[in-house]
Amino acid sequence: MLRVGMLTSGGDCQALNAAMRGVAKSLFNQCSEVEIYGFTDGYKGLIYGEYRLLKNDDFSGILNIGGTILGSSRMPFKYIGVPLEDGSDKIERMIDTYKKLYLDCLVVLGGNGSHKTANLLREKGLNVLTLPKTIDNDLAETEISFGFQSAVDIATNAIDCIHTTAASHSRVFIVELMGHKTGWLTLHAGIAGGADIILIPEIPYSIEAISQAIAKRTASGKRFTIIAAAEGAISKEEAAMSKKELKLLRKQENYASTAYRIGAAIEEKTGQEVRVTVPGHVQRGGQPVAYDRVLATRLGVRAAELILNHEYGYMVGVKDNKIVKISLCDVAGKTKMVDPGNELITQARQLGICLGE
Repeated sequence: MLRVGMLTSGGDCQALNAAMRGVAKSLFNQCSEVEIYGFTDGYKGLIYGEYRLLKNDDFSGILNIGGTILGSSRMPFKYIGVPLEDGSDKIERMIDTYKKLYLDCLVVLGGNGSHKTANLLREKGLNVLTLPKTIDNDLAETEISFGFQSAVDIATNAIDCIHTTAASHSRVFIVELMGHKTGWLTLHAGIAGGADIILIPEIPYSIEAISQAIAKRTASGKRFTIIAAAEGAISKEEAAMSKKELKLLRKQENYASTAYRIGAAIEEKTGQEVRVTVPGHVQRGGQPVAYDRVLATRLGVRAAELILNHEYGYMVGVKDNKIVKISLCDVAGKTKMVDPGNELITQARQLGICLGE
């Protein structure tokens, strides 16, 4: 009997169900005796022993459904060593649950923090495999994560919708997109949506440069300017601050989010009206696009192949458009940032898009 545990951890995204379906259907199809235990609400389910035995039918009709049938929760890695209220160790509790169910392996679908915890479990001797999910596309060693393309499509649509109203008004419009640490989503959606200015965390912006770009458009007869800004975008002055100084500055400010802070600076500098749109969690929701359904399925099928071959300690990722296995230790704790010298960044500049430099 093959016994497999499965959980979805961290923020949800599109195609989590598709990925789990890929693993499960492949295993059910190739193995006569298999039990799949789904842990509820991520690592919490593994800690508290909250799970349900999933049958083949549980994975039918979920390919096109967003979210996760198992539920998810955030378990920040920096708190993983903090004991539970009863004094017990979180990792030891996870290991106990794994052993009580006589699991052959644990499949974790998650982002950066989830992979660090998965790698820690691997180091403790558990058989672990992971699948890369994040709309931020910032997991190391894989070209793309499932959920990313669906989020790009939603973010692009938000910019598209702003275009139609922007054409009627002489204003600056800021669309704030998700991405605290990296700008992959904003960069792709900004280019796809025809944004005039794109601001990402990896390239600190100058209000002077942004104002000049707006003035240039106005002088050329353009009635509006659309800015795609990542929620983690920071100014050059802020980038030079320590984390403590920046945290103190944010406390002193009275802005709902990054876009409002940037908008206030633009209004003060240029005198132009600024309007802000924040799609927020809409970017994580809804049905996965066809691309993500196929990608997640391929990743899931490869994970099942590794399980049947007893190959553990890997993340299943994408390199050169091929589904490959990547050592967990090469992924955990690393973030894939947008390189300012990235080809897409260069091409954005060549298009005349201002990056706030």
